Amino acid sequence: MKPKPSIPWRDGVAPSFVLLPEQGNWPDLQSFLLHRFPHLPADVIATRLATGEIMDDAGLPVSGGDPYQPGSRLWYFREVPDEEPVPFQAQVLYRDERILVADKPHFLATVPSGRRLRETLLNRLRRDLDLPELTPVHRLDRETAGLVMFCLHPPSRGLYQSLFESRQVSKVYEAVAPLNPALVLPLVHRSRLEQGSHFFTSQEVAGAPNSETRLSLLQDDGQLGWYQLEPHTGKKHQLRAHMSALGIPICNDPWYPQVQADAPDDFTRPLQLLARSLAFVDPVSGESRQFRSERALNWPV
Repeated sequence: MKPKPSIPWRDGVAPSFVLLPEQGNWPDLQSFLLHRFPHLPADVIATRLATGEIMDDAGLPVSGGDPYQPGSRLWYFREVPDEEPVPFQAQVLYRDERILVADKPHFLATVPSGRRLRETLLNRLRRDLDLPELTPVHRLDRETAGLVMFCLHPPSRGLYQSLFESRQVSKVYEAVAPLNPALVLPLVHRSRLEQGSHFFTSQEVAGAPNSETRLSLLQDDGQLGWYQLEPHTGKKHQLRAHMSALGIPICNDPWYPQVQADAPDDFTRPLQLLARSLAFVDPVSGESRQFRSERALNWPV
């Protein structure tokens, strides 16, 4: 295993790397980078090389004219131009020597992905708390608010991740959605979820169920209901897909039941879905732990 690069993080963001293939035969590094990143203008790559933004394993800048060395790595910091700031803050509800539990706002991604790099919960926490090895042990949709647990002790990370993988964590969500008089609540909804027509959505299909959610109604105002959702499985967008399939799509959902046109976030209309609580037996201490979000949905409407 190659050593980690001697490159300090920037604003909570770790450097990315590209591996130079063993079978490569480019005359120099700039030729390889132009081939590897065809979507980037040649002048952008040239500028990053000239300003020392592309480095070797020792953290030293490379030149575009340097020879291609198969099997080596080049390091760089990914950039997201015009990344939109999220004007809401997360709260740290609990922290000890092994875990940290944060209360995430709507619109803030859990980890970097696509057009979001610095405006993520992970990078904010790493930067603000100086915890470069902090790692999430589960994920929460960007549109969903509520509890996310992290591990700050690498040797214990697998123990906490396995709690979620083996369904030993009790998770309770809340949502605001329309009423459906045909539904008799509480109920347990089971279905088979597969990738939807858009790569980032899920949809119910025929076949053996692979997802399960228990729904109950906490309150209603005659048109909308305040629901409690308890997922037994953790499929992608499970709660959003199940609610939509039951005819009660969660309020302000931009993807269910129909994907809306891509548009800037409307911070006045958050998805009405909240990860309210987590409960589990700590795999290290044996203690029973329970955490509860301090956030609220738009209820009463």
